[in-house]
Amino acid sequence: MRSAITVSLVPETKAGPFVFHDGLAHACAQAAALGFDAVEIFPPSAGAIDAAALTALLAQHKLRVAAVGTGAGWVVRKLSLTAPDAAVRRDACAFIAEIAGLAGRFGAPAIIGSMQGRWDSAVGVPRDQALAWLAEGLADLGAQAAKHNVPLLYEPLNRYETNLFNRLGDTAAWLRTHKISNVRILADLFHMNIEESDSAAALREAGDLVGHVHFADSNRRAIGFGQTPITPIIAALRAIGYAGYLSAEIFPLPDPRAAAAQTITAFKQAVAAP
Repeated sequence: MRSAITVSLVPETKAGPFVFHDGLAHACAQAAALGFDAVEIFPPSAGAIDAAALTALLAQHKLRVAAVGTGAGWVVRKLSLTAPDAAVRRDACAFIAEIAGLAGRFGAPAIIGSMQGRWDSAVGVPRDQALAWLAEGLADLGAQAAKHNVPLLYEPLNRYETNLFNRLGDTAAWLRTHKISNVRILADLFHMNIEESDSAAALREAGDLVGHVHFADSNRRAIGFGQTPITPIIAALRAIGYAGYLSAEIFPLPDPRAAAAQTITAFKQAVAAP
């Protein structure tokens, strides 16, 4: 397993769960100094990233891109794959596709989290319809990601953020039933702490569909600053053959450097354990 740390380039997320907020150059320098393998990037749009400059930064600091988030499409533009307006859904797919294309250039997947939206019968979007639109969007975007030889990541969120899927097992069963190809599950340990009765068992249930892990404690701080028992989680990840990133999408508390330092310490301890 490999380590990653988050950097947001979206001003509207300043209070959100991202460790670095002062640009890619600063984030890459800090990540490299602490010994991380990669950065996970949350950009305002695909066009906001200078691919050549990022390539140079990664080479300079011997880093990779773990994943690229699409959440700015919701945070800034209120786009979602399950919006009642077809034009909004088309714009959401286009926004995600552009980020997936950018991420693919760096051998990284794009993440669909908040842009999944939610169902709401009061606005004409019953659950069955929302899930049909979600399946359509994921199938199309997964096929586009496949052109870059990377998966698309879908993230079950907690009940306060979506009412579509909250648990890994339910998500995995739905993806398998609908045969949605090239889409993997992002297992976020913070959301799982809220929704799962046993996070390790949930990971085993999702099995080979787990494609990325957000390495966050129960309070959305760095692992070790909350109550999440990490040993059984690492054991479960090993049991399902997971070899991807443990990426810290966490609050920068008590400060970004301390949060990142605690994360890399917790990561090294976790993967070194027998």
